[in-house]
Amino acid sequence: MATAPDASTPQRRLHRVEAAAEILDIKRSTAYEQIRLGRLRTVRIGRRRLVPTEYIDEYIELLKAEASAA
Repeated sequence: MATAPDASTPQRRLHRVEAAAEILDIKRSTAYEQIRLGRLRTVRIGRRRLVPTEYIDEYIELLKAEASAA
């Protein structure tokens, strides 16, 4: 049984693209396509492409705005 993190456990702020896709409940290929289109932003650290938590939240807000505009 998984336990909820307590206050002393640091929360992950940068996510691999695969982990961000899992958080968003989309396929890895869809996440990379959204990155390519500039809809899901990332940062680079060396050769690694990471998605900050706030960019995941920003992408969700974009989806919500598009849904309400439709």
